[in-house]
Amino acid sequence: MLDFSLEFTPDLVAVFLTLFVLEVVLGVDNVIFISILAAKLPADQQAKARNLGLTLAMVMRVLLVLLAGWIITLTEPLFTLGFLESTPFDPEFSGKDLILILGGGFLLYKAVTEIHHKLEGADDHGSTGGAAKATFGAVIAQILALDLVFSLDSVITAVGMTDRIVVIITVVVLSFALMLIAAKHIFTFVNRHPTVKMLALAFLVLIGVFLVAEGFGFHIEKAFIYGPMAFAVLVEVLNLASAARKKRRAEAAKDAAAPEPVRLHSGYTVEEEQQALQRSSKATTSEPTPKR
Repeated sequence: MLDFSLEFTPDLVAVFLTLFVLEVVLGVDNVIFISILAAKLPADQQAKARNLGLTLAMVMRVLLVLLAGWIITLTEPLFTLGFLESTPFDPEFSGKDLILILGGGFLLYKAVTEIHHKLEGADDHGSTGGAAKATFGAVIAQILALDLVFSLDSVITAVGMTDRIVVIITVVVLSFALMLIAAKHIFTFVNRHPTVKMLALAFLVLIGVFLVAEGFGFHIEKAFIYGPMAFAVLVEVLNLASAARKKRRAEAAKDAAAPEPVRLHSGYTVEEEQQALQRSSKATTSEPTPKR
């Protein structure tokens, strides 16, 4: 039974901070996926798709929290596959498992397809108004589908940590507010650096594999997923910093090697030219004014 009361204790603060970190990490995954999908739209629709996608994701997460009692029932087995009994996978499948398998498979498909498009240099933008409108609806539908998968896993984890529904909802709202503020900057950064975008797609492939494995009952600690991801991000940051420094050095060397501007010389020194100007000025002032 979920508790709507709120009493500040050290344990509650620790749970709040832990949930907030988890929600922020999950929110970054959402923003990256939304950024990649929104990049397919015309420039005037990208911000709308990002904000609408994140807002709908927050609403969905809050609704799932309120329906946590029903969400928990999704962990009950629905059917069993006997041929999996002698394998490391769990032969029993619940509603949650099916959602994770389908969602992870969809995420794998989208990420691999996007990587293929990037390698082939395909153009993602629609050229007509009708195509752009259809693409906008498709983008929102895909965002909602993946948000459902991420939200389900997040809510089940949160409910397992605390039964204080006020804490869970507060964490969800605060984390998504932070993501709304950072979404534009993340979107710009990801699209400005092709290597970062490819790395983000690789992360989505990794998360898709993780979700499918979880659906088949092969539990993988999240630390084994997000740890290498964090290390890869650190390496990419170092690469970007190194590339930026090389670019600045190349520009400085180019400026230093630029030839001096060509100057025409009269054959006289500066002092001689100044003396000539003075004599010319004196001669002009000493000339008599002609009579009229």
